[in-house]
Amino acid sequence: MKIAIEDIPEEGLEVRVEEKIKLDEVSLISPVEGELSLYKNGTQISITGRLRTGMELQCGRCLKEFEGNVDMPVNVVYHPLGELESDRHELKDDEMDMGFYEGAELDLAELAKEQVLLGLPMKPLCDENCKGICPVCGIDLNTGACSCNREEVDPRMEPLRKFLEKRKE
Repeated sequence: MKIAIEDIPEEGLEVRVEEKIKLDEVSLISPVEGELSLYKNGTQISITGRLRTGMELQCGRCLKEFEGNVDMPVNVVYHPLGELESDRHELKDDEMDMGFYEGAELDLAELAKEQVLLGLPMKPLCDENCKGICPVCGIDLNTGACSCNREEVDPRMEPLRKFLEKRKE
């Protein structure tokens, strides 16, 4: 969905978004939906609201595929690309939610792609209590226990273990 910048009135514009997007990084199982408010202040465009989508994720502990929903807030300020003085622009802390547009339109599909990528969980979990997999045999510890001996002592700590055993005697 593209919005002509000249069509954004001074009092703002409320937009309902439903975009089917394709990403290489993650498989989306539903369109990106949400409500956005667009405000124009000179050449600056402020966009606030929320976007939601469903995606197929891989658990960071047990590596199982699962479906998860992501609900992300949107708070972005766009400036014309011509405001950049040079090819290199160092972002300051207060500019982390800044974007740039070129031409007379804003592409909300590109905004949706960007926000979904930013909203991806760092370590997706199928369940908060996921036990993961055994580092020795690889069995899924959510389905059962393994019989591996995981009491391996770091060889650097071996002198300390011997010292503590002597103290007990």
